[in-house]
Amino acid sequence: MFACWEPLVSRLRSLADDFRRELSRFDPALWSGADCAALAELLARVANAASVASARAARRAADCGQVHERPADFLARVSGTTAGAARIALATIAAVDACPATKGALSAGEVSLPQAAAITAAAPEHEHELLRLARAKSLGPVNDAARKHRLAAIDPAELHAEQEAAQSFRSWTSELGNVAFAGELPPEVGVPFVNRLAAATDRAWRAADREQRRMPREWHAARAFAQMVSASGASASPSADFVVVCDLNAYRRGHAHSGEPCHILGGSPIPISLARELAKDAFLKAVLHDGVGIHTVAHFGRRRPAVLQTALDLGAPPEFEGVTCTDCDRRYNLEWDHVDPYANGGLTSYENLEPRCPPCHDDKTERDRKAGLLRGRREARAP
Repeated sequence: MFACWEPLVSRLRSLADDFRRELSRFDPALWSGADCAALAELLARVANAASVASARAARRAADCGQVHERPADFLARVSGTTAGAARIALATIAAVDACPATKGALSAGEVSLPQAAAITAAAPEHEHELLRLARAKSLGPVNDAARKHRLAAIDPAELHAEQEAAQSFRSWTSELGNVAFAGELPPEVGVPFVNRLAAATDRAWRAADREQRRMPREWHAARAFAQMVSASGASASPSADFVVVCDLNAYRRGHAHSGEPCHILGGSPIPISLARELAKDAFLKAVLHDGVGIHTVAHFGRRRPAVLQTALDLGAPPEFEGVTCTDCDRRYNLEWDHVDPYANGGLTSYENLEPRCPPCHDDKTERDRKAGLLRGRREARAP
């Protein structure tokens, strides 16, 4: 009964040989930018579909006893990936049967195996939302959205207990002889630490950029980290700048109902009891909104007043989950860009500011320059 598959194997082998020969002759310099953009998208879909088919074939071969090693080791060897990545791929192939829409998109190459793994890890009722996101975005936003749904399904007190139990730290010596480390901290400890580290990294990175001493941002982050934990950094202020978003009714009541946020900005949901504990030694801010938008705050200078910065940093209501780059979804080293440029009369207002990372900000500025929007500041009109 399996002999009928032999023509398929031969046909695919012939097609694959032809395809590889064509790719070996491909020279991007001979094609236009538009052609290369279309080709990059096409080849990515083909690569996704081929990875899925390879994982499904490896799973079937193992089930039929044709593989004399662990399935993940076999797939890792033939695909040139790690055993860990192969295990995730095989687990995703097994789990995607419960998500038929994702299974179809996966087989068609519309989404990648890592994206499908994130989708299948969330509850089935979120499949279509996450699938739409996966078709339009990279892996990062899909992971973030899937994690949000997974964490929201856990009781906040139980989640916080698991987070405290999971905190860890380990170190080892790298092959280069450097000290390497990894670990995790609960959000009320980890988020302020990461925020301080990000701020120190950004200061060093921008200073080096001004002096044209360009190094990767990760290099500056390592130096900032070492300074923070060294004796020389012990005299620095121990205050932590982080934000707890908590619905006022939930705070007063002592527990949150559906739709009432209580989380650390950049972290995860927390119980109301922890929010109350953190508020004992905190500077409190109140933000009034109608569930759709924050009431407009406008300012006619280039500088952003504190009340406007608070509203911007919270992100969109009613979730208030922080901000990412408008164009590429990065979360660090963001700058606030005027949608209608300041030089063109644009207001420094909630509605006219968008977060962008430096490269995307530079691209937006260049587009504004070509559009003739940076020729000079016009008199701002009254709102």
